[in-house]
Amino acid sequence: MKSVALKAHPRTLSRRKGAKAVRANGRIPAVIYGKHNPPQNIEIDAEQFDELVHAAHSEVILVDLAVEGDSRGTRLALVQDVQHHPLLDTTLHIDLHEVKADELVTLEVPVEAVGTPDGVKNGGGTLEHVRFKLKVRALPGNLPEQINVDVSALKVGQTLHIGEITAPEGVEIRGDKKIPVFAVAAPVTEAEEAAAPAVGAEAKQPEMIKEKKADDAAPAKAAEKKK
Repeated sequence: MKSVALKAHPRTLSRRKGAKAVRANGRIPAVIYGKHNPPQNIEIDAEQFDELVHAAHSEVILVDLAVEGDSRGTRLALVQDVQHHPLLDTTLHIDLHEVKADELVTLEVPVEAVGTPDGVKNGGGTLEHVRFKLKVRALPGNLPEQINVDVSALKVGQTLHIGEITAPEGVEIRGDKKIPVFAVAAPVTEAEEAAAPAVGAEAKQPEMIKEKKADDAAPAKAAEKKK
């Protein structure tokens, strides 16, 4: 994965009011942390970060961070987490994880299907995307933006597992090798389609409640006592 340049400024106001002031100036509050240096509060130009995200081909982004006035120069970091406003299309906060170029990194990357399965093309089946991310381990420069998997050979009823995926060069795919990632489900028959609404309708039928015989007999007994 190729890193992209990103500029930042040191941030002295870290409380809630300070974060509002940072956003009012067109910047985003952020923090960079890692095991090699203590955490540092910074602020990033919102317009620059939006352009960086829109140009990225994946949610996995590697940056060369340059903090103004920092004698350490540029620092390699992964965009670890981005917090968005629940209603507005704005970024509230960014977490950056500092890494070293010669340090192995473990993270999850998207996995995408390539091609049309034989079971879909010739068998009328449906491709099911069971797992959307895979955990990988690699040097920062070898991290893939996403892993593309050729599913064209899958037939109806077949499943492709983690252990059957070939990792890109310099990348290790981690996790249980028996976990399914893609599968081709058999087509639904007309009988199954017709039965599905009937089952749903049956479930919605009101439950019949039978009255107890004791309740029917109670008025008669009361009348006999009055006589």
